[in-house]
Amino acid sequence: MLEEITATRYVTPLREGGSLPGVMEADDLGTYAVKFRGAGQGPRVLVAEVVCAELARRLGFRTPELKVIDVDPQLGVREPDEEIQDLLKASAGRNLAVDFLPGALGFEPLTWPPDPAFASRLLWFDALIHNVDRSWRNPNLLFWHGDPWLIDHGAALWFHHNWRTADPQRGFDASDHVLAPFATAMAEADAELSERITAELLGAVVAEVPDEWLADEPGFDDAQAVRQAYTEHLLARAHGPRTWLPEPSAAPRQEKKSGSVGAFWKGIR
Repeated sequence: MLEEITATRYVTPLREGGSLPGVMEADDLGTYAVKFRGAGQGPRVLVAEVVCAELARRLGFRTPELKVIDVDPQLGVREPDEEIQDLLKASAGRNLAVDFLPGALGFEPLTWPPDPAFASRLLWFDALIHNVDRSWRNPNLLFWHGDPWLIDHGAALWFHHNWRTADPQRGFDASDHVLAPFATAMAEADAELSERITAELLGAVVAEVPDEWLADEPGFDDAQAVRQAYTEHLLARAHGPRTWLPEPSAAPRQEKKSGSVGAFWKGIR
């Protein structure tokens, strides 16, 4: 399970995203971008963040460390914004803390031409997790100490908003993916990564999600049944027919830019 910490101070809201995450300090002296289970789409967004980020980490991508943070709604009583006060009240208890990367910069293809192998691996991963939120408008790809870091996977695994229609072979539209123009080695990425997706790996990933974020999911008896459903879906996607796999790009685009990002959570959802 993820390490658990306690929030000690609400610092500031991050208003770039619709879910209204906030910067908070914790009793481990760390600073975190916190996503709240009381936000619009509820705990499923937190589940997607954990499953996708922890899976990415195990596949060799860099992602900020995640922790479960206990939030006392009294921390926000001095916040003048009533919306934030209501959000903190609705999120009392365990929420998701994402390690803050001070000074991180956003993806800029003119200063960091993507390596085709990395671009292909990332496109494959995003296709696996149904991640529709790594576009030119919002890359969710940061550079910190010279390395690329993946952030913000709350919009991935969108099938869990209606499990009855979940299809592990649903196609992935890569036309808007920020690294699709550079992903010229999809076959190699598929061969490398698909064999690493095992039931054991996925079981370890979904075990990181707190039970209470999975409780009361319609159609499931308990949290473990929901974990098993995530495991089976992603396992079937990784090892089933390749109808969902994006085609490799013929050539990278040279002119299009995403724009620089000066703060860690610019463009967060």
